[in-house]
Amino acid sequence: MIWLAAQGRSYRQIIDEAGVSMGAVTIITKPLGGVIRPELYVASPARLSLEDRVNIKLWLVEGTSFAEIGRRLGRPTSTISREVGGRAARDEYRPMVAHCRAAERARRPKPTRLASNGALRERVVADLTELWSPEQIAGRLKLEFPQNPEMWVSHETIYKSVYIESRGELRRELARCLRTGRAKRQPRGRVARPGGIPAMVPIVERPAEVDDRAVPGHWEGDLLIGAAQRSAVGTVVERTSRFTLLLHLPDGRGAASVRTAAAEAFAQLPETLRRSLTWDQGREMTEHATFTVDTGVQVYFCDPHSPWQRPTNENTNGLLRQWMPKGTDLSRHDRAQLRAIADSLNNRPRKSLGYMTPSEKFAELVASTG
Repeated sequence: MIWLAAQGRSYRQIIDEAGVSMGAVTIITKPLGGVIRPELYVASPARLSLEDRVNIKLWLVEGTSFAEIGRRLGRPTSTISREVGGRAARDEYRPMVAHCRAAERARRPKPTRLASNGALRERVVADLTELWSPEQIAGRLKLEFPQNPEMWVSHETIYKSVYIESRGELRRELARCLRTGRAKRQPRGRVARPGGIPAMVPIVERPAEVDDRAVPGHWEGDLLIGAAQRSAVGTVVERTSRFTLLLHLPDGRGAASVRTAAAEAFAQLPETLRRSLTWDQGREMTEHATFTVDTGVQVYFCDPHSPWQRPTNENTNGLLRQWMPKGTDLSRHDRAQLRAIADSLNNRPRKSLGYMTPSEKFAELVASTG
């Protein structure tokens, strides 16, 4: 019906072709002076269209319930209630007004909080100049203005306003006030990765006992990558003892190679010290389900770009670079050499262990759990 009107059809032609009443045609054309233009806002399939809104009006006139209207349109009842404005607004609903309002809300780009609020922008600039981090600024604003959301801004908005020159809300040179001094930003957050790891279990489902390190047998793992990403060594670290296992990957870092090497390493451990393994979302762990079946060790995956969620492994990888520097060919380290490197690291006293060595602490755990 809408597109017939947009094509210039007469009222009678619309009535005949669409099978509607004169009242239905009037509901659409009257607010536009009798004319519907082809360039009228067209909503995405996820949004209510003008046709949907006209039908809502017709059904409301007939006394149809919100639930039944939602069923006819394939929408939740709450969507219809929110669109109309609740039961009290049934008689006042105007489909063209609602559609124009939706078009206005959908317009892009929208002004950002920092672009439209001068007081907030000045405050953020002042705090950045004092070398406050965006996270500190965002938190402090909520503390100082608990009843004024207009003075709130997320730390990601501050980062983007500094790093994305075209946005122009904050001066580009303020990037130097940030602790890293970098001119680029990788936003943090859960980002869906196309072709990701099937059936992976996220870190949020990991048992709470892992966090405090009181229960041994929980491990963290990742890969050390060699020059030109042509070689790799697997690193697996026990959280309580900091005991490290190195995985020899002579056939590359494919999923089958990593799964086989990790299963062989865990097979040498007491069953009581094989509880869980936390890994990055690398494709090398695609066969995690098979690994779990073979070893009984459940694999949990960190959020994307979140190395701080496996801190013991990250710290250990930094220490291992003493033997395997970045930019070198790691394939030159055979199984015996990797064992020697692991032994050297595991026999080094650690302040976090009260100056015990990881080997000593691990032996203590084996004795206490055996």
